[in-house]
Formats: sequence, structure tokens, C-alpha cells
Amino acid sequence: MLRNHLFRRFFAACLAPLLVAAHALPARAQAYSARPKLVVLIVIDQFRSDYLQRYRSELSSRGFRLLLDDGAWFPDCYYNYANTMTAPGHSTLGTGAYTDGHGIQANDFWDASRSLTHKVSSVEDERYSLVGLPADSTESPTPGASPLNLRATTVGDELRLATQGRSKVIGISLKDRAAILPAGQAANAAYWIDHKSGDYITSSYYLNALPVWVQSFNAGPARQQAAAAAHWDGQGSFYNKVGITPAANLYELRFAEAAITGEKLGQSATTDMLTVSLSANDISGHKFGPDSEQEHHMVLGLDHDLGDFFAWLDQHVGLGNVWIALSADHGVAPVPAQAAALGIHAATVNMKALTASVNAALNARFTPGKNVAYLMPGEDLPYFQLDPRVFAPGGLAAGIHEKAAEEALGAALRAGIDEQNAAVAHAQASGGKLPPMLQVVGTYTKLQLAGGDLPHTPFGTELAHSYTDRGLWYTMLVLGGYQMEDLSAWGGKTGTTHFSPWSYDRHVPLAFYGSAFRTGTYRGRVEPVDLAATLASLLGINQPSAAVGHILTQAIRPTPGSVAAIASAKSAR
Repeated sequence: MLRNHLFRRFFAACLAPLLVAAHALPARAQAYSARPKLVVLIVIDQFRSDYLQRYRSELSSRGFRLLLDDGAWFPDCYYNYANTMTAPGHSTLGTGAYTDGHGIQANDFWDASRSLTHKVSSVEDERYSLVGLPADSTESPTPGASPLNLRATTVGDELRLATQGRSKVIGISLKDRAAILPAGQAANAAYWIDHKSGDYITSSYYLNALPVWVQSFNAGPARQQAAAAAHWDGQGSFYNKVGITPAANLYELRFAEAAITGEKLGQSATTDMLTVSLSANDISGHKFGPDSEQEHHMVLGLDHDLGDFFAWLDQHVGLGNVWIALSADHGVAPVPAQAAALGIHAATVNMKALTASVNAALNARFTPGKNVAYLMPGEDLPYFQLDPRVFAPGGLAAGIHEKAAEEALGAALRAGIDEQNAAVAHAQASGGKLPPMLQVVGTYTKLQLAGGDLPHTPFGTELAHSYTDRGLWYTMLVLGGYQMEDLSAWGGKTGTTHFSPWSYDRHVPLAFYGSAFRTGTYRGRVEPVDLAATLASLLGINQPSAAVGHILTQAIRPTPGSVAAIASAKSAR
């Protein structure tokens, strides 16, 4: 009897840690049984990861700190491609692929099959029309927008496929591309704003009329509250005047709350998904730069607003039922003049002068004595594209092989940079420090990128991941770090930009929160493509069709019965 009693006590003592450990582990996550009920992907447009380190001591709400303190945070997340822009970045986060997989290389690009009068937007689709435009809108009712150009599925698409359409997927942003691309091809809807009024609109690709809840939001007080907070008097557009302030982030998050309520997200028998791209940081960041007081103010304001949004989620869905993933579509360079003042080789290139120089060089080689416009108008770094009409049968340069033309373009670009450097050096007064000179790291033709004729280095891999067969003949000009086009040459802009292969443009936050994730700070290089792979694995669905990311197993809680769970239980004894 005593022996049996002692055995039972010994068995219970051994079993207790196992029961405690098992209780602490989450039930196996499955999209098919609504575990979690809702996945929220938050993308902050133009947000470098180092902001969260720089301002961490000032983060006072349960906004960013929910992810930093109670989530899984990866401070060393870098894109592994050069196309650091809004449309490619949002596509990468949704698909888990780079441009060579999802096909989106820029916000807009030349497509000779659709237009040679203007660039085609990454989401432009003339088969559809915009829905919900106010009567006084400055937007054209056509073309509409869709994920037509997206060549890969997203996590949301795979979620819809896996649940036979029972799961809902909604995308939200101020920008059409940022609402559409991360949500994917099968999303129930994507919403963005009419630039003039700030009203939320969509495309007939999704819906023929705005849902009642969207109409109610547009007619409600949120827009007026945002305008008042931004001190907007109605002159200009909502996008430019309110969008440049923290009030725009709060406006978007209020719409996200309305979407969750109106679409009953998180209330179905399968997992739902909401993607929210916060655009204000990009609109402000281009003008003021990452080291400005405006950026500081923007980060702290967003921290507060995310705290309120997460508290709202807890009240209406329950944070125990929600997974949150946070990242950014790209980083940004410091304002060149500010970097140069510290001794960095930061410099700007006059794009108008460079374009004129290149056209002159190509004329001298192919059409002496003439003034042919070989380049498409509105060129911006890093791509310089040749006008296909010049090389068409019967054109001025008919018969010239595209390889020779692209090589000539590369040579002309280098000569144009040398010309600008010479002019800067000549203007410099003697006795002072010479200003930074433009540095050409390389010129790479479309044919080189297509054939993989690139350096066998990490840098070469970044370039390879940036290729798509879309667009015209072009040469890619890569300047040195902290060097960019002179924004003032194009309409009086100041500030800074992105769209380079350098680390400041590729460095973004990556963080997860929810029952599936192990709290901690995880150092070591990871990539934004890992976000889609990790979510898909945990949800028990296929990875997106072109996904190349890794599952971040180090940040995943072990499930009951797994090898990791058993090992964890043993260590708890």
C-alpha cells in the first residue's frame, strides 16, 4: 500500500511539469479551425528598423512595445534585392518572393503593349473602373486597379484557396498599390483613398459598389477629425496635406477597425486576414528625411496609435485570438546634404542633365548631326530605358542590335557622370575640401540581368533578385552608397529617396506577436520573404507560389507532442 502511494506521488511529481508545460503551449495552429481567428499584417511604408532602436526609450504605449517586449522581434532584417520601392516591397511581403518571382519591379513602369505615352502603374488595369469616387474627385473613373501584374500568390491567396473561400482577406492603405499587392489576387476587397477628398474607394475588380460600412465611414467624422488634427483647410489634397502627418496613420487604423467590424473579421470558422499599409511615414519621410524631428514625431505618434489599435483588437477580437506581423516595404537614405556634412560621400546627380548628356552621346554614335530622343521621358534611378520606337523597323537606328545599344547606353551613362563630376570639381574654390564625387559602382543591362551575367557575390544576388522581363530595353545604373538623383531637379522637391541596393534602403523591422510565437529578440540576418513562409507554415497552408523565404523556427513556440515540446518539458523538471 505504502509502495503504491509513494509510486503515485512520484508519478504525479514527474507528470506535473509536463502538464504545466503542455498547458503553456498553444493548441496546434490551423487556419481551418480559426486558430488564430485573425491575422493582421502591418506594413509601415518607408520605415527603417533602426528607428525602433533609436527611439525605444521613448516608446511609452503598448504599440511597438507589444511586439518588442512580448513578441518575436528580428532587428536585423534586410531585403535581398535592389528594388527597394513601395510596390515591389509590398509584393515581397505578401508573396515571400522577390521581383524575379512576383514580377513587380517598380511603382510604375513602361509597358509598350499598353502605352508609350505614360508609364503603367503597378496595379493599373483598364479593364476595370474605380468604385466610390466622390462627385468632385480629380481621379479618373478609369482605369481601375487590380493585381493583374502580380505573378505570384500571397499568403492571403493561399489562405483563401485552402479554405475554399471561407476565409476573408482585406487590404487597406492610402495607396492603391499598397492595398492591393500584399493582399493578393483572391482578396475579397482592397481599399485606398481618393487623393483629393480622402474618401475610401475600391475597384470594380472587387466590388461594383462600396459596402454600407465603407459608405458610413466616409460619411462619418473620421475624415474631419484627421483634417483638423493635420490643420488642413481643404486646400490641396487630403493625400498631400493630411497624408504627410501622423493624423493619416490614425485615419487608416480607424478604417481598419471599421473593416474588422463591417466584414466581421475574426468571427468565422476559419482564419481571416487583414493587411494594413500605413503610408504617412513615406509621404513625410521623402520630404524631411529619416533624421528629422518630423520623423521622430511620426514614430512616436504611430506608437501611440498602434497602442490604441491593439487595445481595440483586444476588446473586440481578443489578442489571444490574433496574430500580428509587422514589417516595412523599404528603408530610406539620409538627406544627402546632411550625410555629406558629416563626411559621408553623399552626392546627387542631376537627372535632366544626365539624360541630355546620354541622348547626345547616343546621337553622336548612331545618328550623327541629329537630335533623337533615345531615352524614354521621366527617367529616374536606377533604370534608364530606351525608346523602342527608335529601334523599330524603319526607325533611325534600325538594325542596331539591342546588346550594342544597351552597352552604348552604359558607356554614355558613365561618361555623363564623369562630366558632372568634372563640373563640380571645376566649380570648387581652391583651398577647401572637395565636395563628394559621384561613384559608379556598375552598369548592368537588361540582357545581363536576364542571363545572370552578374558578379558571383551577395551584391550580384541582389541584382538577380531585381530582374523581371517586363519593361523596355534598359541599363541599370548603380551609384555608390548615399548617392541619389537630385530631387530638386524634378519640380522643386527636397529631401531624400530610396530605390537602391544599399543597406539603409533594405533594412526594415520584422516582428510577430501572438500565441504561436516565442517572446524574444532574435539577432542574425533574416529577410522579409521569411514572413510569408513563417505564417503559411503556422497556418498549415501552402506557401505562396513563388515563395523563397525560410520558416523562422527559432521564434515559434513548440506545439504539444512535438520534439521541441517534449524537450522543453524535460528541461522543466
